[in-house]
Order: sequence, then structure tokens, then C-alpha cells
Amino acid sequence: MSLITQIQQSQIPLIMGILNVTPDSFSDGGQFTRIDKALIQVEKMLNEGADIIDVGGESTRPGACIVSIEEERQRVVPVIQAIKREFDVWVSVDTSKPDVMQQSVDVGADLINDVRALTEPNALETAVKCQKPVCLMHMQGQPQNMQDNPQYSLVVNDVTQYLAERAQVCIEAGIDRQQILIDPGFGFGKTAQDNFKLLNQLNSLTELGYPILAGLSRKRMIGEATGQDVEKRIYGSAAGALICAQKGAKIIRVHDVEATRDVLAVWHHTQINKN
Repeated sequence: MSLITQIQQSQIPLIMGILNVTPDSFSDGGQFTRIDKALIQVEKMLNEGADIIDVGGESTRPGACIVSIEEERQRVVPVIQAIKREFDVWVSVDTSKPDVMQQSVDVGADLINDVRALTEPNALETAVKCQKPVCLMHMQGQPQNMQDNPQYSLVVNDVTQYLAERAQVCIEAGIDRQQILIDPGFGFGKTAQDNFKLLNQLNSLTELGYPILAGLSRKRMIGEATGQDVEKRIYGSAAGALICAQKGAKIIRVHDVEATRDVLAVWHHTQINKN
């Protein structure tokens, strides 16, 4: 079964476990930069119910530093290779760099997850060549400046239009429509109000016809709603995951897999026992 088929057939959103092999990610930076520690974390997430592991080698938190192609490649590619060798699991590569995309796919990556929606030079051409599913995310600006002063006419409409346009560009370049996922980009160039408007109207994005990947785990919007620091945003994040599922998301990207699994399991049992 392909990843896309699993997404289509699953009655409950798939859980994407976050594996940041970076020294400076906002929540878990520096914890999994060694391959042995990364594999231990992967095993933990799989035991807790993760369906996909998302490997990222460049922090995209607000104000994050730019990482060179070679440094990101050295962080990401060996870890993906090790995961695919040790575990039977879908692996996503969280990158905007064409070289990292290609080399990650060469060692087994199943999905290209790009916060810049394949807009970097040669990224789209590389994705076409890789022939793997792609996730296109909306971001206003770049991580270095995206939270300086984000502004929208109507945030839900603006995000929807951008994702529709990027998806069409990908289709015209040669990516199969069935291979495209979209992500509204919670926290990427958006105020707290923008984020919660998007969350409230996330179901409107389903009208585009692409599976939605949603990632709000431990983000600032959760902190602003709960008043909790990053380490104590598990319950708020689980609540956000539940809302995303109710609004039609097909993949939920999270740090806390077990909590998300339990929340989605209760919701699922409610859905199948309506009558």
C-alpha cells in the first residue's frame, strides 16, 4: 500500500511524529542530533502510534538561522537511511532544498514536506523527478522575518488561494494531482488571531480536494491560548489535534504522539458509534 492510499483509506487522521535533527528547534532542539538517539525516539513514537516520521534538519522557528545545504544534508540523510533500515515506517523529509530532497528520496524518504511549497530554485523540478508525494505549506515571508508584521486581507481566503495556485503549478510541472497534500502553515507568518481563524475554518480547505496536513503542536498559538510554556503544551496541542481532525485534516503533525493517539481514538469511536 502506498502512503497516499493509506491516507485515503484511513478512517482516522494519520499521526506524523516530529523528529528534529537540529540544535535549535523551538521545542526539542539538540535532543536527537545523534543517530542512536534519533532511532530511540523513532522507536518510542512508533510504539506510541506514529504512522509517519517527519525528519527535519533546519529549524524554521521564527528568527531561525539559515542552514547550508551540506550541513542539512549531513544532519538528515544518514538519519533517514538509518530509520528505513531499522523500521518499517513511512518517512517524510522536511526540507526546501532540492539536493536534500533528492538524496533523502534516494535513501528511502516517502514524502517531501516543504514549508516553502517548492518555490526555491530547482525545488519543483527536483520534486517532479523524485516522483514522491509532496506537501505544500503556506508561509508569509521567511522564518527570519515571518513574524515581524504578518498581514492579510482575509487570512483563510489568502491561504486557500495560495495553496490552490501552488498546487496547480505543481500539476502543470508534472506532479500527479493525487500526490499533492496541503498545509495551512499554522504559525508561519501569522498572528494568533490568524492562526485561530484558520483552525476554525480549516474545513474550508478541504474544498480544494487535497489531503490536509496540519501541524500546530506546541506552537505559540497554543501557548497564547493556554498561557503554558513549550514543555507544558501537550494538552493544548492535543485539543488542537482533535479540532483539526474534526475539520477534516488527514495527517496531524505532532511532538506528543501518545496523547494525540488517545484523543483521536476517542473521537474515532464517537464517529463510528453515532447510531
